[in-house]
Amino acid sequence: MPLSLIFHETENSIRKLILYLSLQLKNKNNMPSFDIANKVDLQTLDNTVNICKKEIDNRYDFKGTHVSFELNKKDMIIDIEVESDMKLKQIEDILVAKAIKQGLEAKCFDLSKEANASGKYIRKKVAIKNGIDKDNAKVIVKLIKDSGAKVQAAIMDDIIRVTGKKIDDLQEVIQLCRSSNLEIPVQFVNMKS
Repeated sequence: MPLSLIFHETENSIRKLILYLSLQLKNKNNMPSFDIANKVDLQTLDNTVNICKKEIDNRYDFKGTHVSFELNKKDMIIDIEVESDMKLKQIEDILVAKAIKQGLEAKCFDLSKEANASGKYIRKKVAIKNGIDKDNAKVIVKLIKDSGAKVQAAIMDDIIRVTGKKIDDLQEVIQLCRSSNLEIPVQFVNMKS
């Protein structure tokens, strides 16, 4: 066998090996993935607050009473100031009802903080849950790992990246997160296949 023919066959097999390895690396890097996030759209929230203000202005039971209802966009906090506890509960109910109609989940409002009474007014700051904090992220990752799904979940700042070999496994994780009772609303974004 001539030397040039041996060299040519070796060169072809090296090219085939390089092509095979590059395809393997490409397939490994392009595993299907998605992100679990908790994002509240600021414009939708602002619209919800404005609709609530109109509702409060038009309601007969709020006529002639002191009501302050403002959104602090920078800190993502709604400041409420009213005359009585009953009016505060009514405003919270209006806020949740209007938010649901606008497409926001009721879980995005932190209504657990107690109201502060100062003088003749009651003040309450309602924080907006935006982003996944470390404690909730750990709960979600533990939920995914305990399910036995063949996926990897990684916490990345305020989102959780879930990767797997098959899209079916990812869809199983999405159903798991939707069916479990999490403390925060979650959205599934950035799906890559």
